[in-house]
Amino acid sequence: MGAESVKISLITCEKVKIPNKKIPKMNSKLSKIGLPLKLTFLIFSMVLNCMGIVILQLSEAKITYEKLGLLESFKDLPIAIISLFAVKFINKAGTKKALISALAIVGICSCILPFVEVFWFYKLWFAIIGACFAIGKICVFGIIRNSTREEKYLAKMMNSVEASFMIGVFAVNIGFGWLISSKYSGFWKFGFLSISLLSIIAIVLFSRLKISESVKENETSVIADLSKFVNKSVIIFLGVIFFIVFVEQSFNSWLPSFYKNHLKVNSFFAIQASSLLALFSYIGRTITANIIQRFSLSKYFTICLSLIILVLCIILGIQFLDSEDSKILLFLFPVIGLFLSPLYPVINSKMIAMIDKDKITLFTSLIVIFSSLGSSISSITMSLLFAKGLLNYYSLYILLAVVVLFIISLTYFHSVKKKI
Repeated sequence: MGAESVKISLITCEKVKIPNKKIPKMNSKLSKIGLPLKLTFLIFSMVLNCMGIVILQLSEAKITYEKLGLLESFKDLPIAIISLFAVKFINKAGTKKALISALAIVGICSCILPFVEVFWFYKLWFAIIGACFAIGKICVFGIIRNSTREEKYLAKMMNSVEASFMIGVFAVNIGFGWLISSKYSGFWKFGFLSISLLSIIAIVLFSRLKISESVKENETSVIADLSKFVNKSVIIFLGVIFFIVFVEQSFNSWLPSFYKNHLKVNSFFAIQASSLLALFSYIGRTITANIIQRFSLSKYFTICLSLIILVLCIILGIQFLDSEDSKILLFLFPVIGLFLSPLYPVINSKMIAMIDKDKITLFTSLIVIFSSLGSSISSITMSLLFAKGLLNYYSLYILLAVVVLFIISLTYFHSVKKKI
């Protein structure tokens, strides 16, 4: 009996030890994948969020705000259209090959841009970048989703990866701002060569990794596939995504021009002050990635929205009760990034956790489509605000959009809770 009890205890110990050996390997694998994923979002962030720089520079070259507002559509509409068909391409090519292809095209386009002067090429360039981003984002979201099912861990990973997106915004503002303010200002477009270099590094990192491919989805029509997601919760969720990006784009692409035209600061300071928004956004997503597992996602989301409304009310109070062009606004607007930046990854992780792995690629395409629509419509309406000289209402316009987002978000959380 004594010998048998020893054997049983040894077997029990072995069973306990085996999982402990596997956990470090899993964490190591995720950390290896995490670096190239973050670098991918950094690259796409730089090419997408250089829009504020381009608008600022081309407006000085006498390109009208109406034309510049439409320039955003050349980026966003291809994102929406390509997202419909990207699923089929990714399923056939594989996640790894599709992502490497998108990064390669971005690198080549960034090499070409500095040597072209005509305005129509910017439209083509942003259209190509938008199409590549659609493929890249679907691939990245698919890789993250395949790593875990738990929504709070998804939120942690998404905030961590999306935080690098804000580093890209910060880097592009600091880098291009330095070029524009230097004696080499005429060569500002050559800053895009650094993006080509980063693309090469990302491709090399991905080529050395083994990535778990998403489950192949059945070959049916795109409309038939998308119709599977037509229900109340998904529709409201897509409305939330639309308005989050709508609000984000009001800051990301137009804040430098608002600073310059309304607060009367020079181009360099306008760009650097805008980079503070990206820095605060990075801090917001980094903090969220580290503390989100302690909170309810819906409560955390609602608190962040409430704080955005509070800061915007303070800004409006300063504008209408003190001075409409107070320089304090240069430092108040960036604070919004702390609370705005976690919204997108938090709400995505909550919804994606409920989607089956075999449908995640298709569902991500819906997220990308409504994100691009929010970005495009926001930029068009903002361009009209600038063209009509209604910059006094810039903050009020954004506050109204945030209030609508708040109402839709409460409706979404109520519908999900009721469904559960």
